[in-house]
Amino acid sequence: MATFPVWPPPPGQEPAASTPEWIFEDPRSRALLDEVEQVAPSDAAVLISGETGTGKELIARYLHNRSARQGGSFVVVSCGAFSDTLVDAELFGHENGAFAGAFGTQVGWFEQANGGTIFLDEVNDLPLPVQNKLLRVLQEREIVRLGGRTPIPVDLRIVAATTVDLETLVQEKRFRKDLYYRLNVVNLNVLTLKERPGDIVPLARYFINTYSKRLGHARATLTPEAERLLTQSPWHGNVRELENVIHRTLLLCDGNTIDASDLRLSSRPASSPAQAVAQARPETEPPIASTAPPTAQPPDPSSADEAALLCQAIQHLCNDSVGNVYQVVEDALFREVFRYCHYSQSDAARVLGVSRNVVRARLIRLGEVGAPRTSPFASTPATPAHEDVMGT
Repeated sequence: MATFPVWPPPPGQEPAASTPEWIFEDPRSRALLDEVEQVAPSDAAVLISGETGTGKELIARYLHNRSARQGGSFVVVSCGAFSDTLVDAELFGHENGAFAGAFGTQVGWFEQANGGTIFLDEVNDLPLPVQNKLLRVLQEREIVRLGGRTPIPVDLRIVAATTVDLETLVQEKRFRKDLYYRLNVVNLNVLTLKERPGDIVPLARYFINTYSKRLGHARATLTPEAERLLTQSPWHGNVRELENVIHRTLLLCDGNTIDASDLRLSSRPASSPAQAVAQARPETEPPIASTAPPTAQPPDPSSADEAALLCQAIQHLCNDSVGNVYQVVEDALFREVFRYCHYSQSDAARVLGVSRNVVRARLIRLGEVGAPRTSPFASTPATPAHEDVMGT
């Protein structure tokens, strides 16, 4: 019988944040953990694939804690968080005077992970020149700092994660084929939350415990109706969306019992980001005539209503004599897509159909993300690991 965490836990029985056996209860998740157990003792490179918010970082931590390197560092690097000009120095370090503002010698994330495991999240965002250097690390087990010439040996395990199909990027010449095969020695696919419904209620209980502690509340319980609604919801945002729902519910709920109505989940299935953008995109060109017989399709009233609301909002801006309507609409578009994608720059770039650098530059201008540092190691390095259980 599955056992669920309680809050507060009994003395001496506090569950480790890096041990997800008590969170992953679905049979398909248990099968994934069994696979992790099999490959953990080796030093083989591992590629973890899955949608944003499915828990790829948690699997990587579990892999590290089941390996012979569990006593070493577990370093998390978000490859999509750095500009192309800084990612080289961040990963491999730099020597004194390697570039303007490079005062002193600084080690990179690979050296910091020496003896342990480095987790390269969003590895698909690495520029090609850095991919070349990463390939050398995998082949020769050594790095060369930016501005240096002396190879530095490193003893570590590389675990990478991606939200996109790397094979497609290889075909498009945007990801090195040899690097792909070097990283993909073992492939672990983390399913979406909807594909592993047995994890939904245990995860919800876990987040109830976590946020009850943070908010200083007594531990709340879920009614059977609330559990049923949680299990039936689509969860397009995966575990991160579930975490946000539980957090919001605890903030707004008055009692210690969470009912279905307290969750405030929409009964209407949410569309994917690509569908939402497609619905809002105006038709600028007439449809191409087709010789095939037309297929009768009932109109989608929800799509028509959303398109009408968008047009109405634009008309209001024009009627109110808002200056630079184009900029106002474009800024709102970037903000909303960024939030819809759970603050993932890579996902927002794919939804908008632009490069991640364009998204990052626009979000910096809007104040949604911080500007890049002038020197990658000018001060104490920012904590690379996200402390949330389901960070990726």
